[in-house]
Amino acid sequence: MAVFIDMFCGGGLGARGAVMAGCTPFFAVDSWSTATATYQDNFPGAKVLNKSIEKLNPKRLLGGQRVDLLLTSPECTSHSPAKGAKTGSETSRKTALTALVWAEKIKPRWIILENVPQIRNWGRYPELTDGLKELGYGIREQIVDASEFGVPQARRRLFIMCELDNEPAPLKRRDSIKRSARTVLDPRGIWDTTPLYAENRAEGTLERAETAINSLGSSASFLLVYYGSDGGGGWQPLDEPLRTVTTLDRFALVEKLKGEYRMRMLQPNELAKAMGLPNSHKFNHGTRRDKVKLCGNGICAPVMRRVVSSLIPAKYRKKS
Repeated sequence: MAVFIDMFCGGGLGARGAVMAGCTPFFAVDSWSTATATYQDNFPGAKVLNKSIEKLNPKRLLGGQRVDLLLTSPECTSHSPAKGAKTGSETSRKTALTALVWAEKIKPRWIILENVPQIRNWGRYPELTDGLKELGYGIREQIVDASEFGVPQARRRLFIMCELDNEPAPLKRRDSIKRSARTVLDPRGIWDTTPLYAENRAEGTLERAETAINSLGSSASFLLVYYGSDGGGGWQPLDEPLRTVTTLDRFALVEKLKGEYRMRMLQPNELAKAMGLPNSHKFNHGTRRDKVKLCGNGICAPVMRRVVSSLIPAKYRKKS
């Protein structure tokens, strides 16, 4: 059975996909305590450390344990277009190079590195890919849209799939029918709403809402989209996949209820569903804002499941 370690593990969203594919977590690390506490809740058999990955000694930590798969999702903020015109941090960007250090020290048979596609514009990106090749890995770089793998979210991410002495096959998309944002909504109707046309509502918010109403009709529900580089006018219909979940409270549901337009923000449990997580995945730590961030920082579990299943032969994975 394939054993994996998880660098920049977050709340275990990517690990959930790897476990669903039949692999076993042995060790995970992240510098955010809320993330590591969440990970430990979900994978109590793993050793989880709340530390900076750069300060750890791989061989000492593993203590002779065989590692088959290295998962790493280094910091993406300084590569992401969501930063807008802000200058990125080189310290943040170079966390991607820790994969080379760990690969050299422990030589796992397989490596999966996930990040935003814009990481390829980074000046040191060739150092990462060439370094992996020099260590003996065949690599395949593939941009994957989560909505093509049964996830109700349009989330494009770069996966670098690596195997010692072999070039991985391309990942084939699974679903031709995309799931909509409507499928993530909590049907219980328990969340507080506020009037869309409240006295203190921002003018820009109302303009975006009115554009949506004029486009969809006066009775349609829709989502207002805040933050990041939104090319869709700041709103979206519910019949399309949710736009990319970020670390900020980004989506407001607008509905016409009893003749009045009312709105509320999407809740963490809805965002978790948009990340493809099962209801059993626990978020017991942190504030509501922290839980939104855990989702936005994560990897869609069904996508990771497909990547792992494509990369690692079934004989090395237990049946889920």
